[in-house]
Amino acid sequence: MCGLIPLGYLIAKAFQLESSTLVENLLRWRNVRLFFNTIFLTIGVLITDILLATPAAWLTSRSDIKYPRIFSVLCTLPLAIPGYVIAYSLLALGGYNGIFASLFGWSIPRLNGYWGALIALSFYTTPYLFLNLRTALLGLDPSVEESARSLGYSQRRVFIHVILPQLRPAFYAGGLLICLHVLGDFGVVSLMRYETFSYALYIEYRLLFEHNYAAWLALILLTITGCLLYLESRMLNRVDLHKAGHGTSRAPSIIPLHRLKYVGYSYLCVLFIATVCIPTLTVILWLFRGFEASTLAGIFEAFLGSVSISIPVAIGCALMALPFAYINVRYTTCISNAIARIPYIVYAIPPLAFALSIIFFVKRTDVTVLVLISACMLHFLAEAIGPVRSPLYQASPHLEEVARSLGCSPIMAFLRTLLPLLFRGMLIAVALVFLATMKELPLTLLLRPPEYETLAVNVWDFTEEAMFAQAAPFAFVILIFSGIFVGLLIRKEE
Repeated sequence: MCGLIPLGYLIAKAFQLESSTLVENLLRWRNVRLFFNTIFLTIGVLITDILLATPAAWLTSRSDIKYPRIFSVLCTLPLAIPGYVIAYSLLALGGYNGIFASLFGWSIPRLNGYWGALIALSFYTTPYLFLNLRTALLGLDPSVEESARSLGYSQRRVFIHVILPQLRPAFYAGGLLICLHVLGDFGVVSLMRYETFSYALYIEYRLLFEHNYAAWLALILLTITGCLLYLESRMLNRVDLHKAGHGTSRAPSIIPLHRLKYVGYSYLCVLFIATVCIPTLTVILWLFRGFEASTLAGIFEAFLGSVSISIPVAIGCALMALPFAYINVRYTTCISNAIARIPYIVYAIPPLAFALSIIFFVKRTDVTVLVLISACMLHFLAEAIGPVRSPLYQASPHLEEVARSLGCSPIMAFLRTLLPLLFRGMLIAVALVFLATMKELPLTLLLRPPEYETLAVNVWDFTEEAMFAQAAPFAFVILIFSGIFVGLLIRKEE
């Protein structure tokens, strides 16, 4: 509930105006332009991700290409690179002094605006849809496809009329995550100079000091997010894809590609090069191009700033996830389900809108590192619940009953029986939240005390001024820690 209380202050701030001024804020033509900018970017990223992720998911799950697990891991690697680092690499790639010009002797236009934001966000969010689609494709029952083929359906018609309809839940889940990321994104759109609600919210609050109008922008953004969540839940309620008959499900059939196999390899390699290799190499080349030893002190200070926030946030989220996961699994009532949904509701709130509500709640002069840590804990709590909840589904409730029959109190029964089983999940939760906080930008940008530096803020500050060489060391350190996250994914895949 703590995460929802500041929203009340945000609403109060927005309506703290005379009726004429309130109507003027609501009916500004700029709001219409921001709405269409935000919607067009969201739709564009969603369509691009569908075009990129669907072939990759099918190739790694249903075709006869070699090493599908390795290619599936490669397709998830863009998650390790923050969106604003991808935006930085795209900006640093073009221009007369860009990496492309220094390597090949001629310059390419520097990406910015709508197309720059579209490409950067699409590269970053493609894995969300890829992972959902690949999991769904691996779980499909091949008997449905065999029945369609026995009725004379071609392979193309089977894919369109049989496979795609069964992938609707995966498209909805992945699409929802993508849309939430685009709506809440600030780093990419600000660096690419494409004005959406998030970017305008920051400008109005931080630069123009229009706090009431900023509150209205935050409320409009929250309304769009709420409509999106409602639409997704309504669409999922109409989906019914379970097997009606009896029988054991079999592994999906593998389709031979023959000569097209090399086209599949080429597509997956080009996707990996575009989404991972080019951003990473751009950061490394700028690092060697303009690195100075005098920057080490600033890098170390920013690193300590990021770590000093990430460690308590990660540990706090793992501990806070315990009661939410326990209530959700052990007590399946309407109240427990409502309580368990609260962290996900808070997580769905765009970060800048959430940060602004906290500022109105605690007042700007009272913002400290403790407030920033608390805000990050409330925001990232949802990411920690999943890894903690999964082992609980596998743990029998009889373990606690046996412990209580031997004289243990409910708390001691939990500590002695369930906690050891949950420890590995808690470690994964700590790692996920730690690295997510290390990469976090919007909350830190608004809620950090003056002169408090982090790696993400330095990347954004220097890239804003087109100082790509100065931003490279900070981006490189972020990539190193993101590599740890990728290592955890690979280990889990194995």
